[in-house]
Amino acid sequence: MLVQRQTRLASTSGGPSSLLLIEHQGGKIDAGTLSALTAASQMGGEVTGLVVGTSEEVKVVLDSAKKLKGLTKVLHSSSPLYGEPLAEQLTPLLQEILKSNAFTHLLASHSTTAKSLLPRLAATLDLPAISDITSVKNDSDGSTTFERPIYAGNAISTVKAPSTIPLKIFTVRGTAFDKAGLDGSPVEDSAVNPVDVPDVPTQHLKTSLTQSDRPDLGVANKVVSGGRALKSAEIFSATLHPLADVLGAAVGASRAAVDAGYADNSLQVGQTGKIVAPELYVALGISGAIQHLAGMKDSKLIVAVNKDPDAPIFQVADVGLVADLFEAVPQMVEKLKK
Repeated sequence: MLVQRQTRLASTSGGPSSLLLIEHQGGKIDAGTLSALTAASQMGGEVTGLVVGTSEEVKVVLDSAKKLKGLTKVLHSSSPLYGEPLAEQLTPLLQEILKSNAFTHLLASHSTTAKSLLPRLAATLDLPAISDITSVKNDSDGSTTFERPIYAGNAISTVKAPSTIPLKIFTVRGTAFDKAGLDGSPVEDSAVNPVDVPDVPTQHLKTSLTQSDRPDLGVANKVVSGGRALKSAEIFSATLHPLADVLGAAVGASRAAVDAGYADNSLQVGQTGKIVAPELYVALGISGAIQHLAGMKDSKLIVAVNKDPDAPIFQVADVGLVADLFEAVPQMVEKLKK
C-alpha cells in the first residue's frame, strides 16, 4: 500500500521522479552510488532509493541509505536470491516496482552490476538505455539532456531523451559528480516483496576480491600508476609501492603493464579499466596511449615521469619530469619522507 501511495505522489508532483539503485558491499554503500545520487538530485523532483540484498545485508545498509542527502524515500527488498546481484534475478523485481510507481528516471552508477542489469531491463521494456553520462539536465518540456564521452573521451556526445520516452534509463560516471552526503535527515522506508524467479539461467559461482591495505583505486584521492617500463612484477612492486605508501596513495597500472603480468587486472586504469579522477595522479613509465588517458585525464593534478620527452603523457600532465624513473622515484620517496 505504501508503494501505491508513492505512485500517486510521483504522478501528481509534475517534476521528475527518479529511482536510484543503491549498490553496496560489505555493509557499505558504494561510492559510485553517492555520485549517482548527486546526478539525480541535479534533475530536481523526488529521488527514491532501492536497496536489494539478503535480509542481513539490507538491515545493515538500510540505516545508512535512509540518511543519504537527496533521497525522499527508500524502498528495500530482501531475499536469499538477492545475495548476489545477478541481472536475471533483479530484472523481474525492477519490473514489478516500475509497474507500481510512476518513475520518470531509473539510474545507477556505471558499475559492473548496472552495466549488466539496466540494459537488460531496458530491452524487456523496449526502451533505450544511456551509459556513462557525465552531465544531466531535466528540461521543462519533460525531456532529459545528457552528456557522455565518446571516442575514448576525445569528444562529448549530447543526447536528448524526449518526453515521449516514459522512463529514462541511464548509468552515471562516478568521477563526474560529487558524492552525496551520508548525514541527512532519515526518510521513510517501505518494503517491497521479492519476486521469485524459477529456472534462473545464470548461476553465481564465486567472488574474488583483491585485498589491500591501500585506498580503493576507484575512489582514492591519490593514485600512483606504472607502465610497461617497470619491466617485471617484482620491479613494479619494488618501485611503485614505496612511493604509494609514503603518499598514502592507491596503486594503478596501464593496460600494457597488466597484460605483461606486472599488476593485477583490478589495478588497470583506462578505457577498458577503471576511470579515476583523483586529486593527484602520478604516472611512472607510462607513455600515455589514448586508452589510458581516457581513464585518468580528469585528475586534478597529473605528474608524469618518463625518459621519452615526446611521450604523449606530457601533453596532459601538469608537471612533467623527463628522467629515468628508476633514479627519480627513489629520490622522490626520500624527499617525501623528510
